[in-house]
Amino acid sequence: MQAARNGCDTLLWGHNPKHIASLKQTGENSRYLPGVHFPKNLQFTDNLGEAVAFSSVLLISVPSHAFRDTMAQIKPMLSESSRIAWATKGFDCQDGSLLSEVAAQVLGANIESAALSGPTFAQEVAADLPTALTIASTSESFAAQLSERLHNQRFRIYTSNDIIGVQVGGACKNVLAIAAGIADGLGFGANTRAALITRGLTEIMRLGIKLGGHADTFMGLAGLGDLILTCTDNQSRNRRFGLALGQGKDQQHALNEINQEVEGISAAREAYRLSQKYGVEMPITEQVYKVLFEHLPPKQAVQNLLTRDQKSENL
Repeated sequence: MQAARNGCDTLLWGHNPKHIASLKQTGENSRYLPGVHFPKNLQFTDNLGEAVAFSSVLLISVPSHAFRDTMAQIKPMLSESSRIAWATKGFDCQDGSLLSEVAAQVLGANIESAALSGPTFAQEVAADLPTALTIASTSESFAAQLSERLHNQRFRIYTSNDIIGVQVGGACKNVLAIAAGIADGLGFGANTRAALITRGLTEIMRLGIKLGGHADTFMGLAGLGDLILTCTDNQSRNRRFGLALGQGKDQQHALNEINQEVEGISAAREAYRLSQKYGVEMPITEQVYKVLFEHLPPKQAVQNLLTRDQKSENL
């Protein structure tokens, strides 16, 4: 979690004291971003209360399964002026809620909140390569404030009031990245990958619109942009996980190789459950779910998709 003051100082909190001590000592994240030195105005703490008290603006970046618990931990520490943003992409693992719904449930509906999403690999952001993302909030002023704080010549920020669509796009693209990885692992080539991305976008739009998102959001950075990125580049953990499955490795072996959170696994479960709850057709998501949770062989999953009934592309 990061807390930013009105000036330029930022305080980063982590729950592992040894890891925080290492960050302070080395001046870099040697495990995930070796060689990238921290700015001088970045401070560190393993004290959550200190981090929350540091600023009224908190940026949460935790795995989706830890989001609800993180909200519960910070709730008694918040002030009346506190505002919450998150870069987490996923659904709540308890009931499939959007993270904005979790924040409102735990912290109260009146707290200003925002979701950050878009095609962003950490290594490229850290290397100061041009990047663009979306900040979505129902509070136009909060979105504008965050945009002003984060925007620079290499980091372009767009704002949106569609917090539902932005979150659905960010969560579901990880499921499709696993599918694209599986297809490439099976050796099915660029044609198959392009078809999966295109039809996958249709699935994301169906679910997102059903949940209250706007159609045009899914053609933007948090939809199509993030989907293309995660489905086509091996910096994506979800794509690499799918590649390993397509190459015949079991899930645990694949996870051990990646050794980082693979959000698409839980997202596949929750997106599939939501599709069943709301009667939304999501055949690619369904097959990924069956591969991950019902032990369906990846080749059979692809065959199931290829043998579906003919239909119009616009349905």
